[in-house]
Amino acid sequence: IISETRSPLPLLFRRRSSGQIIRNIATVSSSLLPAFGTVIDEGYLQLKKYVVAPYDHRYRMWQTFLVVLVVYSAWASIFELAFKKAATGTLSHIDLGVDAFFAVDIVLTFFVAYLDTTTYLLVDDHKKIATRYLTKPWFIMDVASTLPFQTIYSIFSSRMNHEEVFGFLNLLRLWRLRRVSQLFIRLEKDTRFSYFWTRYFKLVGVTLLAVHSAACIYFWLAYNHPLEDETWIGSEVNDFKHRSIWLSYTYSMYWSIVTLTTVGYGDLHAVNTGEKVFNMFYMLFNIGLTAYLIGNMTNLVVHSAVQTFAMRDSINDILRYANKNRLPENLKEQMLAHMQLKFKTAELKQEEVLEDLPKAIRSSISQHLFRNTVENAYLFKGVSEDLVTQLVSEMEAEYFPPKVEIILQNEIPTDFYVLISGAVFLSTLGAGDLAGEIGVLFNIPQPFVVRTKRLSQVVRLSHQHFKQIMQPHSEDGKKIISNFTQYLKELKKDMLDELPFLTESLEEMDIQVNSLSIRVIIHGHHPEELPTEKVTFGKLVYLPDTVEGLLGLAEKKFGNRGNKIVMEDGTQVEDLDALRENDHLFVF
Repeated sequence: IISETRSPLPLLFRRRSSGQIIRNIATVSSSLLPAFGTVIDEGYLQLKKYVVAPYDHRYRMWQTFLVVLVVYSAWASIFELAFKKAATGTLSHIDLGVDAFFAVDIVLTFFVAYLDTTTYLLVDDHKKIATRYLTKPWFIMDVASTLPFQTIYSIFSSRMNHEEVFGFLNLLRLWRLRRVSQLFIRLEKDTRFSYFWTRYFKLVGVTLLAVHSAACIYFWLAYNHPLEDETWIGSEVNDFKHRSIWLSYTYSMYWSIVTLTTVGYGDLHAVNTGEKVFNMFYMLFNIGLTAYLIGNMTNLVVHSAVQTFAMRDSINDILRYANKNRLPENLKEQMLAHMQLKFKTAELKQEEVLEDLPKAIRSSISQHLFRNTVENAYLFKGVSEDLVTQLVSEMEAEYFPPKVEIILQNEIPTDFYVLISGAVFLSTLGAGDLAGEIGVLFNIPQPFVVRTKRLSQVVRLSHQHFKQIMQPHSEDGKKIISNFTQYLKELKKDMLDELPFLTESLEEMDIQVNSLSIRVIIHGHHPEELPTEKVTFGKLVYLPDTVEGLLGLAEKKFGNRGNKIVMEDGTQVEDLDALRENDHLFVF
């Protein structure tokens, strides 16, 4: 187990500012995580001198800059093959500058740590980094795509022959496109960027590359045909080889886009056999490309509307159910309002996401969202921080639409609620108030109907969880009983009239402040005696603090003052701490 002071990934999980946290979350997508059972220490990220971490933000910026150059290389390499005059002009100087940057990157790669796929640890040994890079095909392809073959040839030869060969060698620069693919893979996993727009720009990039490549290849076929007039562009543009490069490129792009979109105006068409064969393969390629584009775009659009479809289906199911069972209109409206609210608040609750998170993280989220409100609720004022932390961790958030019953009168007291926002009809409760606690604490059917006035958010805690949490907190239990007693005394007279048992309960609560969970059954006779008209059946009571308190409570219940307390087996009770829930005690 790794202690807090020796985190394996301090750069990822150490507390930082909000901006740093967002950057750290994005860094997790790099998969630089240790394998289970791997022993690592604080020095895990302390790389050797002159070694660069692959997730370092400066190295990432360098890689992003190279992607911009890759886009230029992908465009220029095919363009220069088709339009030879461009390869000897200004573009040739730009190519040399771009190649220089990629040459620097080749050298830099010898100093970049890599991830060992067996241990998922960073390897920062210079020798291992160099050996790995030199033995992989990446090194050969990186060098081949970077060397300026035409410039090197011109240095050793005064004649510029074999221009066609150099044009094809320049196509090796397309190897650099893998960097663009890696960038999009990283961006798709980066939550700082929209997945929809990332995929959209990727599809646009693929389409533009296909259109540009087809246009250049189609012009190359015409340029290298022996008869200019028997080409697709020569039949429209006289002496096109000596015309402007950008005029020819415009014609080529026009033909490529018209063919890709299957419009086919017919003004530019294949003339010779080679062009017709290329047209056939290009149109077959377009079928696959179109299917790829339509499929991806459809998936993106449908994915964004999945929630809408699910909501409409659920609403239709509710309407069919309500009509089939002839439910009243007000109940049908409540069902529809609840279902619509469920989908509207899905993004706020994200139950599926929270369920996959560790309990500690879920608890931290609850503490951040609800702790202040719970601490200010009248029932929990003055209790210990530990108790509040445990209570909040077990609470679950819910939303209720307007005019919907949260609690029904006389229903089983399974939960009580703390109102976070909104308002309900029960003496006009507001944020921070509780509902349902009377039924839970007295273990009686809920005495009131609680209905929302407007959109309300609540957190609820089950009766069982409340009992389990309160069991070891006797002092906090006393404080809660005291707060609850004071609250009951301040209730309006009309509410007290609806709860006739409260008068007796308030008198007993001064005695019953020891525990909320330990309850016993007391009898006013000897365990061997049977109940008679004068000797009633047992009564369920909370266990007081002292023996004297228990004797006084028994006298109040049965009318006779006893002086001895025994168990069912005749064992005399001397210490109340030894008693358990639902023990039978006989006072006589």
